[in-house]
Amino acid sequence: MKVVLINASPRNSSSSASLLESLKRYLDGQIETVELHCSKKVVSEDDLKQLRDADRWVIACPLYVDGIPGHFLSCMKQIADEVKSTPHVYGIINCGFYEGIQTDLALEILENWCCKSDYSWGGGVGVGGGGALASLPKLEPGVGPKAPVDKALKNLAETVLKNIPQKNEFVSLAFPRFLYKLAAQWGWRGAIKTNGGCAKDLNKRLS
Repeated sequence: MKVVLINASPRNSSSSASLLESLKRYLDGQIETVELHCSKKVVSEDDLKQLRDADRWVIACPLYVDGIPGHFLSCMKQIADEVKSTPHVYGIINCGFYEGIQTDLALEILENWCCKSDYSWGGGVGVGGGGALASLPKLEPGVGPKAPVDKALKNLAETVLKNIPQKNEFVSLAFPRFLYKLAAQWGWRGAIKTNGGCAKDLNKRLS
């Protein structure tokens, strides 16, 4: 039995990678895991072979305009065309919004893809506050602002190990919404200055 952990973020260092790392902590020693990073529009033949050989997949990606990143939509089509096995597929979607429920449509896209491709949809986790995950201090699982996320990932790991479906679970960081918003605004201002702009440029609109 083998599970493939698919990082579908276009970035090398990402919240999706962090979430899969946390999930793997709950899976290690109990099942063989293989990690793939699908950051391009095409899946390599080696990666396709890994997918064919596994009976469980976990796809993690960021929310892009209420959906799946465009490059991975191309990958999904290729996988459906070239991988004819019947795995259980699970999803982890993270978003910059505070509320994890914002990922609902993206998880539904994965579910619809599974239905069309004759894969078994196993449910997933929608994580709010994804923009802060990579910057949080490394603490013991279940401790600090990431505690609700860790709990949801532990539940998902148990579901994956049993190879059964679960209902989608939506979580946010254990961090006040107004403080998360202030931190985001501070981050945007710092980023725009780093790239040669100024804070007032954030108010510009396309005419």
